[in-house]
Amino acid sequence: MSTGPGADSAPVHKPDTHTRGRGETFSSLRIRNYRLFFTGAIVSNTGTWMARITQDWLVLSLTGSAAAVGITTALQFLPMLLFGLYGGVLADRYPKRRILLISQAALGLCGLALAVLTLSGHIQVWHVYLVAFLLGMVTVVDNPTRQSFVSEMVGPGQLRNAVSLNSANFQSARLIGPAIAGLLIATVGSGWSFLLNGLFFLAPLTGLLLMRPAEFHKVERAPRGKGQLREGLRYVAGRPDLIWPIVLVGFVGTFGFNFPIWLTAFADDIFHVGAGTYGFLNTLMAAGSLAGALLAARRGSSRLRMLVGAAVAFGVLEIAAALSPSFWLFALLLVPIGMFGLTVNITANSAVQLATDPAMRGRVMSLYMMVFAGGTPIGAPLLGWITDTYGPRIGFATGGVISLAAAGVVGLVLARVGGLKMAFGWHHGHPRVRLVERETRERLATAA
Repeated sequence: MSTGPGADSAPVHKPDTHTRGRGETFSSLRIRNYRLFFTGAIVSNTGTWMARITQDWLVLSLTGSAAAVGITTALQFLPMLLFGLYGGVLADRYPKRRILLISQAALGLCGLALAVLTLSGHIQVWHVYLVAFLLGMVTVVDNPTRQSFVSEMVGPGQLRNAVSLNSANFQSARLIGPAIAGLLIATVGSGWSFLLNGLFFLAPLTGLLLMRPAEFHKVERAPRGKGQLREGLRYVAGRPDLIWPIVLVGFVGTFGFNFPIWLTAFADDIFHVGAGTYGFLNTLMAAGSLAGALLAARRGSSRLRMLVGAAVAFGVLEIAAALSPSFWLFALLLVPIGMFGLTVNITANSAVQLATDPAMRGRVMSLYMMVFAGGTPIGAPLLGWITDTYGPRIGFATGGVISLAAAGVVGLVLARVGGLKMAFGWHHGHPRVRLVERETRERLATAA
């Protein structure tokens, strides 16, 4: 792999020759430990999506405010912003499987707490706020541990494929979870959706217990000591191929991924539909995200050029959806929005992981997740207020404009840092424009 700083010299993973061909998309599932991880995750992810949809609709029902939905989302991600880097230190220091057994059990208990409160009829909006914050505290440790644990299960040769399949797993659950949640809310109430979510965490716990630790790829754990957090920050700061993808996903995650706010507002205020149709909108976005994840699993490299291009397309499509005059046009645009949004996330995630020293991976991924998800406490209330004050269309368009602007700026910076210039030439009788390194351009000019 390459770790150069240029826009086209991002970390590149060349797949092993034995993984090429028709089975390449699912090649990492040949590994038993990863199969157990993948199977447990799809069950718990389905429950997580059920709970997310139910939580957003419950808060909207209790308050009638898109800003309140934004506050709930912000509280869930606030711990990541405040403590995310410390979670990465723990992930690098302690056995990851042991951490995940504790964190996954805690996530399940949070789901069961919401179920008890809702089914008993005592649920209030502050209860939802509190549980959302507790979920965020657990995620501080669970997220970087889960992200970096993948490399221990599959090794570097299958890492990019496994990262893509993890996203496909999450989006597959997103196809099922919202539909089930909408049905349960409309028929038996929100409490049963929360209850199933809590029980579904038994699946990943079982998978973790059935794994064979002897088959893990050995990764040197960071010894206990001072300055490990600062060491991780210095490591990223000195690597343009790490810091600029993280900056881009930070802007996209903070301002472009506020779909709980926008979809609830569009469903309720613009198109005047119920919980079932809200779940349908989430399912359409999930279909696009799943397609993006499966396409990423087949690609053999993670180039920052693709990251920037996908972010540009994501911003443009969000603006188009915000301005769409009809429900069905809005709904159809959610499919490519999901696809390009997932492409941004997977490309940045795999590029950063593949370029990072294994001993630093937990800390680097905690910074990645802190920036990607930790910006939500800033973006969600702000975009929620804009949505309430100026309308859902303005709120959605604002997220698209900021994502588009960030992609343009980061793309220009990467090209400049990498010494890339535009080169004009001919290919099979047709003019062609390429981004090439400065030295290559000079050679082309000399040859001409």
